[in-house]
Amino acid sequence: MDLRIWEDQRGRVSTASGDVSYVDVGEGPVALFVHGVGTNNLLWRKVLTELAGERRCLAPDLPGHGHSPVTAEQDLSLNGLARLLDDFCESLELDSVDLVANDTGGAVAQVFAAHHADRLRTLTLTNCDTQGNLPPEAFRPVVELAGRGKLAPLLVQLAADPERARAGALGGGYEHPGQLPDDVLAAFVRPVGAAARQFERLLTEVRGEELDAIEPLLKELRVPTLLVWGTGDPNFGVEWAHRFQDAVPAVTEVVEVPGAKLFFPDERPEDLVPHLRRHWA
Repeated sequence: MDLRIWEDQRGRVSTASGDVSYVDVGEGPVALFVHGVGTNNLLWRKVLTELAGERRCLAPDLPGHGHSPVTAEQDLSLNGLARLLDDFCESLELDSVDLVANDTGGAVAQVFAAHHADRLRTLTLTNCDTQGNLPPEAFRPVVELAGRGKLAPLLVQLAADPERARAGALGGGYEHPGQLPDDVLAAFVRPVGAAARQFERLLTEVRGEELDAIEPLLKELRVPTLLVWGTGDPNFGVEWAHRFQDAVPAVTEVVEVPGAKLFFPDERPEDLVPHLRRHWA
């Protein structure tokens, strides 16, 4: 999808938890797509293109990502981001949605589902943080840098030279990072650099204890839940999907996507879209 066409689909809404920029494409029952740290709603552009003929697809940018602003007072914990998602639904009068999430957005989706199950028809998680794996061990040094205030200068440097991110942590989420378009790479990296100090705060405010706290609620969840999981992701190995399945009775299936990495919804949408259709049916 041409990014100019993508931007033509963009809206902005003020919520009780902050302003949210989002893309709105298609018609039909609402499907809501949530990205994680370091990307934005462009992660879902190919998936939304495939599904726009059968769903109204909404993809917000999280605070400090894409076109969504972030303030120093904004609550960037999982609970705060889940509340923002609920306020987003409230502002757009979305009563019932199919929720799909990736990476840190998956942790936000779990908290949202635990507290607002009445808003959900279905839940789909792709590779993401789960209880016992937030942050993933390989990502912990980045969080520690953020806690010491040492990450922001690096993010500013990446924003000035997005190509460096292709060989770094962002590119590591792709099987073939060289194929990620330059304009999409820049659109991921530059907003994070512009909000570097708040991005540091987000990484330190998102805590595993928030997932521990919702464990009893997830055990009682009755929303049909699908896990579609890339097996090539070193941060969120497929064993975490099966642990989640064992802990959450609402999980109907774990679909393994051989060799796929964290950002496979962008790189391999054909390995997600058919499973979404089947789950929603």
